[in-house]
Amino acid sequence: MGIVNATPDSFSDAGGRRTLADRVALAAELLEAGADVIDIGGESGITGVPPVAADEEIARVVPVIERVAGELGALVSVDTYKPAVARAAIAAGAAIVNDVSGLRDPELAGVCADTGAGLVLMHTRAAPKQKLLDPSLDGLVVADVEGFLRERIALALDRGVAFEQLLLDPGPDFGKTPAQTVDVLRALPALHGLGRPLLLAVSRKDFIGAITRRPPRERLAGTLAAVGHGVDAGAHVLRVHDVADVANFLAVRDVLNGDAELDSELRLADGLRREPRDGTASRRPGR
Repeated sequence: MGIVNATPDSFSDAGGRRTLADRVALAAELLEAGADVIDIGGESGITGVPPVAADEEIARVVPVIERVAGELGALVSVDTYKPAVARAAIAAGAAIVNDVSGLRDPELAGVCADTGAGLVLMHTRAAPKQKLLDPSLDGLVVADVEGFLRERIALALDRGVAFEQLLLDPGPDFGKTPAQTVDVLRALPALHGLGRPLLLAVSRKDFIGAITRRPPRERLAGTLAAVGHGVDAGAHVLRVHDVADVANFLAVRDVLNGDAELDSELRLADGLRREPRDGTASRRPGR
């Protein structure tokens, strides 16, 4: 799942893709690099600032979704917790609603029930746009994640969502200290007992920054370590910024693990044997 931010204040890219054309081009690049889903969001996760009005969020995401789903033919998810935004996004072509609020507004489940869209249920005790670090959850956060997700599954089903429409996200960093996030990620295998695919959103997250002491754009190595751990734990969907790098990492990992075969006739192309003389590196997708 490649990330396209239709926001001016993303924590990870500082709003570097500001125009519609830029954002569609980014989606195309992510698909070429190996993304299977494009996750489009119109409100950043930065805390301490007011939420974006639904009308403004719709204006940000709908034009991007229309072109990415229509022109590029991509499977699109919309990163929102607002029912009005979800409904507009689905009408524009989105097939999944990625709700980082933990279904704080149950009407969002009703939108997915009415439209058949997939729904990502994420664990968080924090309200949207609010930071919550609760030391009282130390040693208890894993049980809290499992219990919370069971409750939200029941709520979604009660609102008419089919069990098969659900994906689950343990919510790294959301309402968690770095140590609590690590506890949850270590316990990922236990969440398979909930019976639905797991979405792992660890790309450039704060817990990686805390461990490595790196700002967001310097967290790729840490992200790859977390991705490798997540795949070992059975994560089904990886939400990442650096799709090409993650695809390359997984391609090599799969070969070394015996999950993919390597043709005995395979050879390195001459053009990839060394860096070009002008110093421009060649970046090719891993798959």
